[in-house]
Amino acid sequence: MKFEVYCDETLPDLFTSANPNGRFLMIGSLWLPADMRETAKTRIAELRRKHGVYGEIKWRKISPAKQAFYIELIDLFMSFGLDMRFRCVAVDRTEVNMGRLNGDAELGFYKFYYHAIHHWILDNNNYSIFCDLKLNRDRSRLSTLKTVLGHANRTSQIEAVQSLPSPEVVLLQLCDVLLGAASARMNERENLGAAKALVVQHLERRLDRHRLGPTAAAERKFNIFRIRLQGGW
Repeated sequence: MKFEVYCDETLPDLFTSANPNGRFLMIGSLWLPADMRETAKTRIAELRRKHGVYGEIKWRKISPAKQAFYIELIDLFMSFGLDMRFRCVAVDRTEVNMGRLNGDAELGFYKFYYHAIHHWILDNNNYSIFCDLKLNRDRSRLSTLKTVLGHANRTSQIEAVQSLPSPEVVLLQLCDVLLGAASARMNERENLGAAKALVVQHLERRLDRHRLGPTAAAERKFNIFRIRLQGGW
């Protein structure tokens, strides 16, 4: 079976910033069967028309005027059941040892991308992975990531790992919204504003969770994996 994976990240400069504005780097991935892509895009387009929301869909663009749209976007994500899944990894900047990354923050960044993707790749499937295009990134890293994922998953086919401009790819935008909600909770953002707070709370209700946070490995709809770089349980 063919699957597509759409990836994004929040706070990617935490490793290198002199004044970091959060604790957890988050890398998110939205998973769906390739033959469901057009259905998902069509239904998002219908929501846009219903609410008069155009332009790029993003976590940071949630506002009182667009709150109803984003709440229905969460409902749309939930309506696909396990045909559309979300997984993210949370990396605690206080546990990152740059020496162990050989001083190469970008290489370390893509190692965490590997962890976000690898554990949900199943035998005998084909995967195409799409990352948000970042102009300041070394393009060769994605080729390396494809090679490493291929070596680690020999019974599956990694057909592509490539970057795409998120303003043109609505499923990257949906990943951004879901990741923004997870990051807000993991980074304990208390001053989200009323609209974002309501969207997060709505997602938590739909998932039947008191508060978004690290999940068990077996969680398949909305999985948050906190990487513990210092070891332990």
